[in-house]
Amino acid sequence: MPLKKTLGNTLKKLFQKAGFKVERYCQGNAPGLQLTQSMISNSIDLVVDVGAASGGYGRALRSHGYNGKILSFEPLASAHESLSRNTAKDCCWEVAPRMALGENDSVAVINVAGNSDSSSLLDMMDVHRSAAPRSAYIDRQEVDVKRLDGLEHPLLKEAGSIFLKIDTQGFEGPVLRGATGLLPRIMGIQVEMSLVPLYAGQSGWRELMEQIENLGFELWNIFPGFLDTRRGKLLQFDGLFFRK
Repeated sequence: MPLKKTLGNTLKKLFQKAGFKVERYCQGNAPGLQLTQSMISNSIDLVVDVGAASGGYGRALRSHGYNGKILSFEPLASAHESLSRNTAKDCCWEVAPRMALGENDSVAVINVAGNSDSSSLLDMMDVHRSAAPRSAYIDRQEVDVKRLDGLEHPLLKEAGSIFLKIDTQGFEGPVLRGATGLLPRIMGIQVEMSLVPLYAGQSGWRELMEQIENLGFELWNIFPGFLDTRRGKLLQFDGLFFRK
């Protein structure tokens, strides 16, 4: 075996033992690059990042070449503060006031998860807690809920081609229904979908996919997400859709 290949295999094994996977960086195995290339090919000029947490999704877009505008929404108080700090130096990235998005304007209580990322307006199911014990709820916060298409934000008014990313832990259906007024300008959607019920009352992946396809979109890509590592079972994935 050539020395170069032998050395490469040895390094891969060393990284695997340390918990890392080494692969050649290319579009075929880089979901972030696939996503940004899809945005560029569809002339996206605004990403609406719903459920932004501390900004990880936006930072990933930036690292893979998306330089357009981002408008982020985050309902948790601590995460919203972190998001505002983390985006302060990016002139093309704005953070909306703290709120949740949904189908109707109201005031609701959001459940705060121990890992923050699993926080939801819905009650968590046992299958979720069993797969990720640190996701159990530890607090509750009151938050305003607004329709996306009812917001008077300059970026929403100016955008010609919007990409809507929804990561709201079971609340994806109401967010979509609250964005209908923007549909003529929404060219792409990325939404988290559950293969099994993880939150009480959430829409299943088939229902969400049918809802999105009925709005005139087609499935472009799938990105694996939440995995029950004890059983090797995929529980969530992200569906990527663009206009037909």
